[in-house]
Amino acid sequence: MQSWRRGMAGLVLGLMAGSAWAGPVAEVWKDPNCGCCTAWAEHLEQAGFDVQLHASREMGAVKAEHGVPQRLASCHTAVIDGYVIEGHVPATDIQRLLDSGADVSGLAVPGMPHGSPGMETGRVDDYTVYAWQEGGDIDVYQRYTHES
Repeated sequence: MQSWRRGMAGLVLGLMAGSAWAGPVAEVWKDPNCGCCTAWAEHLEQAGFDVQLHASREMGAVKAEHGVPQRLASCHTAVIDGYVIEGHVPATDIQRLLDSGADVSGLAVPGMPHGSPGMETGRVDDYTVYAWQEGGDIDVYQRYTHES
């Protein structure tokens, strides 16, 4: 049922915007001083998302409002087509989620792993993208491993 609502919401948004619709809208909340969050938002824009940034000094409250499990927390929180996206999740994983219409609350990359989108520091860490459900279930969605 939840995926049907998401699909209808996307259809309505697409019809309202017509051919000018660039892609899914990404509402992103970030600390006003966080550069890696801005870099992640630029990563989404380059992938075709319509990013709307919101600065907040109350990120804990933003995460609580959107149901982000504490153990999956990162620096920024986004909502895209009804899904909550926490942290440096690659745009390809977000698009795969949107295409599948999976019945999950969202995706998360806990912490701030080097080498993830927005965290291109020259060092590259292995990291995992998790999917979670409102009831508390957390599953591996995608793993990224890199050679040393």
